[in-house]
Amino acid sequence: MSDFRLPLRVYIEDTDAGGIVYYVNHLKFMERARSEWLRQRGFTQRELLDAGIQLVVHRLECRYAKPAHLDDELSVTAAVETTGRCRLRFSQAVMRGEEPLCEARVDIACVDAVRLKPMPWPPALAAVLNGQLQDQRGSP
Repeated sequence: MSDFRLPLRVYIEDTDAGGIVYYVNHLKFMERARSEWLRQRGFTQRELLDAGIQLVVHRLECRYAKPAHLDDELSVTAAVETTGRCRLRFSQAVMRGEEPLCEARVDIACVDAVRLKPMPWPPALAAVLNGQLQDQRGSP
């Protein structure tokens, strides 16, 4: 998986009455990691929206292995598996240390923010995505 990791701590608002992270919050953690992954590469969701571009979840496959608990120190990983003309797939995990608690594959689509129709990646972002895949595969 990618070197990108977003550290986070589990707070009371992330948990149910028993102190266990509510399942949907893992997806929120992953959303934050994708946004920070993007920010680290020079793009923000706000800037994309201002340019008429919206990134939306097209498909999600998720497997929960173990619970996270109140006050746990976690990290959320994000790595691009594949890219296309207007889609990409992230491989993500919520980890406690090196132990995966939740793993997911998330397909993201690039859409026109007004028409909500698929559109190609903006050239600057496409270059980053293509470079990211080459870096992860060890290609020059």
